[in-house]
Amino acid sequence: MSWTGGAELKAQLQKLWDKGELLASLVTGEPLFPRRLTLTLPTSAQMTDHFDQVRTWISELRALPWCRVEMHRFRHRQLGANAVPEAVWIDTAADALAFMGKQRVAARFTALVEMTRKVEPRLLPWLARRPLRALELIDQWPSLLEIVAWVEQHPSPGIYLRQVDIPGIHTKFMELHRGVLGELLDTVLPPEAIVQSAAGISRFTQRYGFRDKPVLIRFRSLDPDDRSFPCRFPGEITLDAGSFAALEPDVSRVFITENEINFLAFPPVQDSMIIFGSGYGFEMLCRAGWLNRCPVHYWGDLDTHGFAILNQLRTFFPHVKSFLMDRGTLQAFELQWGEEVKQTHCDLSHLTPEEKTIYDDLRYNRIRQGLRLEQERVGFGWVQSALAELGAD
Repeated sequence: MSWTGGAELKAQLQKLWDKGELLASLVTGEPLFPRRLTLTLPTSAQMTDHFDQVRTWISELRALPWCRVEMHRFRHRQLGANAVPEAVWIDTAADALAFMGKQRVAARFTALVEMTRKVEPRLLPWLARRPLRALELIDQWPSLLEIVAWVEQHPSPGIYLRQVDIPGIHTKFMELHRGVLGELLDTVLPPEAIVQSAAGISRFTQRYGFRDKPVLIRFRSLDPDDRSFPCRFPGEITLDAGSFAALEPDVSRVFITENEINFLAFPPVQDSMIIFGSGYGFEMLCRAGWLNRCPVHYWGDLDTHGFAILNQLRTFFPHVKSFLMDRGTLQAFELQWGEEVKQTHCDLSHLTPEEKTIYDDLRYNRIRQGLRLEQERVGFGWVQSALAELGAD
């Protein structure tokens, strides 16, 4: 029979736990109890036809610990005077926790709340919002509180994370827990101590004023006769983003490629240089205003992500032209086609009509499922012919 029993009652309380509401009430003091639980009762016909089963069910329900069962007395035309459960109540949070077997876990969480109340009470709202996450971090919580206190005392410290000196806490711990630390610091720090534009775990250091390791840009001069760089063709140079921006090189054309071997083996081109790309990260090039004053050609994979990267690059440098990302190249190397397992399907607003047509064919799988042509599979004879068409051989 589908009458409510102990397992069903416990499942109703488990939903409160899974939503974090029960633990949150231990932070806020908001009363959740007494709480009436949902109860499915036997019908009159079932009482007549299954009287012994109904009586057993009533006995088992009334024997449940930590539950208060309200009974309803009535007279049945065949069975006479009887009483059946009308409602089941859980009177206190302690009763609910005991019924679910969560007393020890809740006691540890309560200790965490009291610690926070003494050390950093401004984090109590975070505990109320994220009690289950706090429970996952219960062993790390004292260290997290120490780190938050240190950053409060040293806002925008201007040092590397590895330079933070907190006894007993290795800075790798900070790096490992940047996500939750970001949530905690956002809760306690004043707005002026946070770089609001730096969002996400990858920008944790910038957001809270730590020093970040310099972004390095690799590039090569493609002109064997160019003597303006200390490292001549075919060697490469690596500079931080600031130094790269200050170059003002005497070049008439710039290529950007995503494949390292293509970057290293790109043919010589007069008055030109090539930059080793970084996938979806082009902020490092933004400060190099001189890139706006010369033609820039981007060479990426002929797949959906290749066009998405090109699209993103054009948000910084609208004049960028694609290189070897055309239908002729795609068809010429059909024997080298591979598969793009995880495609992107988002709309791209910075593609030319021809590029958009190819992109749509790829993302809608009109040619073949998951079609991709990796740039390193394009023959170098084809590359040199394309450069000749540009007048850049």
